Amino acid sequence: MQEYFQIIADGYYGYWNYLKNEILYPSWHNYFYWLVGLSILVWSLELIFPWRKRATAFRKDFWLDAFYMFFNFFLFSLIVYNSLSNVFVELFKDFLGLFGIQNMVAITLESWPIWAQFLVMLIVADFIQWNIHRLLHRSAWLWEFHKVHHSVEEMGFAAHLRYHWMETIVYKSIQYIPLAMIGFGLDDFFLLHIFTIAVGHLNHANIKLTYGPLKYILNNPVMHTWHHAKTLPKGSYGVNYGITLSLWDYLFGTAYIPNSGKDEPLGFEKIEEFPTTFWGQITYPWTKGRAK
Repeated sequence: MQEYFQIIADGYYGYWNYLKNEILYPSWHNYFYWLVGLSILVWSLELIFPWRKRATAFRKDFWLDAFYMFFNFFLFSLIVYNSLSNVFVELFKDFLGLFGIQNMVAITLESWPIWAQFLVMLIVADFIQWNIHRLLHRSAWLWEFHKVHHSVEEMGFAAHLRYHWMETIVYKSIQYIPLAMIGFGLDDFFLLHIFTIAVGHLNHANIKLTYGPLKYILNNPVMHTWHHAKTLPKGSYGVNYGITLSLWDYLFGTAYIPNSGKDEPLGFEKIEEFPTTFWGQITYPWTKGRAK
C-alpha cells in the first residue's frame, strides 16, 4: 500500500515540475506553447477568414472555452488525474503479474519508418476514439457528461477542448489496453498529439474548410458542424463521430452533410436549461435530478 501512496506523491511532484518546466522553458517539444501557438494561429484564421460573418472575435463562451482548454489539458492532470492514473496502471500491471504477464506489448513498431509508425498510430487511435465517441452518444449515462461539449452554441476553435473531465477517464481507460499492446515511441506520440490538436481546433473553428477529395479522410469544420447540430436525422443518436479522420463515418454510414450547415442551430433539446458556468456544467450529471 505504501508503494501506491508513493506513486501518488511522485505523480503530483513530477507533474508539477513538468508543468512548471513547460511554462518557464519553451521548446519545440512543449505541449503548453504548442497549444497556445496553435490556438493563436487558428483564432487568427477565424478573424481573417470568418465563415459566419456575424461572429465576433470573442464569441459566446469564448473565455469559458479558453479555461476548459487549460483545465482539461493541464490542470485536471495536476489536480488528480496524473497521480491516480499512475496508480491504476501499476495496479493493472500487478494484476497481470499474478498470471505471469510482465509485458503487454504484442506488436513492436520501433524498427518501422517514422512515417509508418505515425500512420499506424493515427489510424488505430482514431478508430478506437471514433467508437468511444459513438458510445458517448449511445449511452444515456455517458451522454450526460458529453452534453458539456455539445453545449457549444457558436463554433470557435476553443470549443474543441470544452468537455467534461469524465471524458478523459473514459477515453484513456478504454484506449489503454489496445494502445499498450503496440510498441510506440514517445516522440511519435508527441507528433501525433500535436497533429490531432491542430485538426481538432480547425474542426471547431469558424472557418470553412472541406479539403476537397481529402474530406473522405480528414474531418473538417463543415462536417463537424453537423455533429453539433441541434436537430439530428430521425432515429439517430448522432452523426459524423470522427475525431481526426472522417473515414470511419463514410465507411460505417454515419456521415451526414445535407448542406454546408453554416446557419444550423447548435446544441441539443432544452439547451437553454443547461448550466452556463464551469462549475455548473461539470457537476450537472450529478445535480440535474435535484435541479428538477
